[in-house]
Order: sequence, then C-alpha cells, then structure tokens
Amino acid sequence: MPEAKRRSASIEDYVRVIYGLAERGEEVTNTSLAARLAVSPSSASGMVTKLAQQGLVAHVPYRGIELTADGKLLARSVLRRHRLIETYLVSELGYTWDEVHAEADALEHAVSDRLIERIAAKLGNPERDPHGDPIPTSDGAVNEAPLRILDELEPGAVGEIARVWDTDPELLRYLAERAISLGERIEVIERQPFGGPLVVKVGSPPREATHALGSEIARALSVAVQPG
Repeated sequence: MPEAKRRSASIEDYVRVIYGLAERGEEVTNTSLAARLAVSPSSASGMVTKLAQQGLVAHVPYRGIELTADGKLLARSVLRRHRLIETYLVSELGYTWDEVHAEADALEHAVSDRLIERIAAKLGNPERDPHGDPIPTSDGAVNEAPLRILDELEPGAVGEIARVWDTDPELLRYLAERAISLGERIEVIERQPFGGPLVVKVGSPPREATHALGSEIARALSVAVQPG
C-alpha cells in the first residue's frame, strides 16, 4: 500500500516547532517562530499564512498561533519520526543525548513510514525518547505525564527529573557533566532573591550534589513532583 503524500519539509518543521512551543506553555507568535527556526519574522509570517490557508493553524485572539486538529495530527506524526530516530540513535548507535536532535531534524523528512514502524518495533515501541519527550503512537495519541517545569516549583518540592528541552546541545552537555539526568531525584532547596539562581539537590543520599541553576536551565527541566 503506498504511503500518503507527505507535506513539505518546511511545513513539517513549522508545525513541529509550534507544537513544541505549545508543549512548553510558551506563546507562539511570528517572532518566537522566527527565533526558533532561525528565519526572518517576515518569512515566519508568510509561512503561518500558508499554514492557515491549509487549515493547519489558526490565529486565536490573545493566545497567538495555535494548531488546528489537523495541524496537531501532522505535528504528532513528525514528532513520532523525530523522537523514534533520536531513541534509535542513542539506543542502537551509541549517540549521546546532545548529539541526536540535529541528526533527527535532517532524517525525519527522509525516512519512510515503513522504516519508522520497523524502528519502533525494534525498540519495543518506546513511550519516551532520550530527553523524556513522549513519543506519539502511530495513530497520533500522546501519553502526557503530569509534569511541572522546575522553574515553577517552590522550595521544599521533591520529585524526579522526567524531561529536558532538547534543542540546545551545550545545555545538554552541561547537564550530563553534572549528572543532572532523567530519573534523578531533585529537591528544590532555595530560590535566591533578585532573580538569582534556583538552588537544588540532585541525586539520592549519600551521593546527592547541590547545584545553583539559572533560569534558562530551570525552565528547560520538567519534574514529576512527589505528592506533598
């Protein structure tokens, strides 16, 4: 059975980025899209108009650009390819978590649906990629865990690092060098005043380590918080 015709790589890139920004609770605007995709605001505006004409996005007053139902389905199909490729590269080819995002960006448009399903079967149909991002199923369903962004937590909160924003390799290397990784226990100790860092303990006793994390890192980490 022949595969359904794919959208262009640029359309797939835009809907995936829109979906990702929304996942993080960030407002999606022409400016934020331009910054994320390294294009001019006018280019982003033109593509958003094209996406709207194709029924993939809508402008929502006071909320910015949002994917329609069709847009979300397309974004999840692209994310399935992207996140399965990342998982395969780490699991089977020995890549580290900071190396796979750019590779998956390039490969996600080239692989066939048949190959993606073979990869999924080889990996045992994983639910999460190496950064903790949920991998959509082949029919577009997503198992979203109830997580909180670390920067939103108050002192005393305890949980497990469950997800990290994967688009900055330098940030991922910084975290790996300090053993700040998925599955680690994390406790918020103190929020220093005047915009200072968030002080946390990472790891389980007796090997926990104290770190002072700036807001960029604290916004990139999501935590499965233990009930208080």
